[in-house]
This record gives sequence, structure tokens and C-alpha cells, in this order.
Amino acid sequence: MRFPLTLTRRMTGYILKNKLSGNAKFPLVLMLEPLHACNLTCTGCGRIREYKSTINESLTVEQCLAASEECGAPVVSICGGEPMIYPEIGRLTKELLDRKRHIYLCTNGMFIRKRLHEFRPSSSFFFNVHLDGMEKTHDLCVERDGVFREAIEGIKAAKAAGFLVSSNTTVYKETDLGEIAELYDFLTGLGVDGFMLSPAYSYAAVQTKEMFMSREEIQEKFRVACALLERYNLMTSPIYLDYLRGERELMCTAWGNPTYNPRGWKGPCYLMTEGHWGSYRELVENTPWEKFGYGRDPRCRDCMVHVGYEPSAVLGGNGKLTDGWRLLKWQVFPGTRKPLRTAQLHPANGVGAASGAAGPSKAGGGTLGATSANDAEHKGLPILQ
Repeated sequence: MRFPLTLTRRMTGYILKNKLSGNAKFPLVLMLEPLHACNLTCTGCGRIREYKSTINESLTVEQCLAASEECGAPVVSICGGEPMIYPEIGRLTKELLDRKRHIYLCTNGMFIRKRLHEFRPSSSFFFNVHLDGMEKTHDLCVERDGVFREAIEGIKAAKAAGFLVSSNTTVYKETDLGEIAELYDFLTGLGVDGFMLSPAYSYAAVQTKEMFMSREEIQEKFRVACALLERYNLMTSPIYLDYLRGERELMCTAWGNPTYNPRGWKGPCYLMTEGHWGSYRELVENTPWEKFGYGRDPRCRDCMVHVGYEPSAVLGGNGKLTDGWRLLKWQVFPGTRKPLRTAQLHPANGVGAASGAAGPSKAGGGTLGATSANDAEHKGLPILQ
């Protein structure tokens, strides 16, 4: 099974219940940001720039739990910022698990070893570690030496203690897809349970745009990425991958992955901010959803990211009769790693291929951080059927 059976069963029942009740808009994954502070200061980080004035503010555990209860999403992505520096992260996780939520704790991995004792292994809990390449590339992306090694040591410790671990990777214009295959081979050898993959998106809070791709470039890049990486246990649905390759159209359903942070419910989506609402109902009822998405708002022109389009894929947007069977087969039969020949590891990447680069570019003598440049990709979650 690609995902724990309990998560698949609970998500399927939840979707059916809402559809049968006639509920047109309901959340699948709560993007919960208990804080925006981070131990890394990547140049491209939209979060630390957008929330600079409230960077030291945080939610209480009670506020987090109330948000989870209010929206009712069966999956919670705990993100930020760096949630592993949230003082009560252990308690928050336990309380959410007690309420039958499934959790992906999105982290740069640097504090897993230090705080591992605060958690208990569960089929409803994943450490989700962001890695944009092998050691040299990833440390360039986050602008600090040693981050990759510490993240890997954290993964090893978590797996040794019996935890589920996934990784997430953002694909940029200069991402070497052969290096990502090399990374997946390496992580598979460590027992990592699955891999998330999504394109970067140049949203308003990121000042440097050169590393990002247009919609057409994303489609070309992901035709190569899928051919090379689908043999691994990707936690990205095949319907969403169809969309990324340009083989079908989907309309964004941003309300499916709502964001709650110290300012409230962020709208209209994880990447764009036009306001913060006091409740999830206010977010849904007061946001003019018909004005957002590809072909509607110019800011959405090149956005194909996970948090907007995985819900669309799961909820049957532009569905086909064979989609149900494909998703079932995908869930039951995960990818199996087979050795790659050296020549296969670094193919021609089509768009913006660069030797060994996975996102960083030079600006003003510094390296642009890629790890947090697109929070949506590395904190968004797979939606399960």
C-alpha cells in the first residue's frame, strides 16, 4: 500500500459523506502554521518575508486544535516556518492524533534527532523532510552548510525508532532531474516511505523570479520528471501528474487545502493573500472563488502547485471514467525501485537543465535559497483515495 490503510479509509469515507450531504466546498488538508519563525533564512522564502512583522507570533495549542475541529479536515499538515522549533510541537501532535487526525509534520529535518523523544510512532504520523537535491545542492539552496547531513541523520534516527518518513522536493527551472533520481535512490536505501514532488511557483512574496518556470516549462519539465521518477514510491497522485504534464486540465480548488496561522484563515490560497478571516466558514463564504485560477487572475497564470490542484484531482475535477481504477491501482501498487545505469541519472532535462543544480542561482553574490521559496510545494500533502 502506498499510504496507510487507515488514512485511505478515513479520507474516502469523509469525501463520500460530504458529497452525499451536498456540501460543495469542504477541506481535505488543513495547512496549520503554528508559527512563521524558522532557523533558516533562505533568500527566496515567501513566508518569512510576508510575515516579517509578526514573525515572532505563534498560535497556542488550543487555537490549533480549535482550527482543526472547525474545518474538520482529516489530514493536518503542520508547517510554518519551522514547526520543530514550536515549543509545544510534541503536545500538539499528540492532541491531534488523539482526535483521529492524520499528520504530516513538514520540517527541514535539523531538529528531528533533538526532539524525537517528544513523539511516538503511529500509522497516522509522518515526518515530511524537505530535500531539494544531494548534499552540495541542498546546502546551496538553504544557504547553510551541514543542513543536508543533519536532515539525513534525523531521517535515520526516525526510521530506526519506527516512524514513517516522507520527503518533499521542489522542482525549479534549473533542477537536475537526474540528481533527484539519485536522491530518491539514496533515500529509498534509508527506508524513506515515499516522495512528494511539485513545481515551484513565483508568488508575490518572493522577490527573485529567475528560478521559476512558466506553465509551458513546467509541463515540459514534468514530462521528463515522470518518465524518470515514477518508478519510485511517489506520493503525488497520477491525476495531478497528468495535469503537470499538460495531459488534462484542472481548475484550482484552493479551499480544499486551507491555511490557518497566527493571523487567521489565509485567503484566497496558500500562496496569495488578500486577507485573513476569523473562521473557515467566513473564508469559504466571503472569498470570490470564481475570480481565481488559471485564465481568471493573472497571478494564477503559471501556478500548478500541489495545494491547489491535488484536491481538484481527488474530488473529480475534469474526471474520466478510468480515474477511479487508476487511483486504486496507484494506492495498492506503489513504485518499486530498480537500479539505474549511470547514464540514466543525468538525462537531458528539457527545460533549464543545469549540471548538478537544483534551484539555486546567483544574485548579488549570494545563493538564492530554494527550500522555503515555495512553501506550498514542500508543505502541501498528497490527497488519498
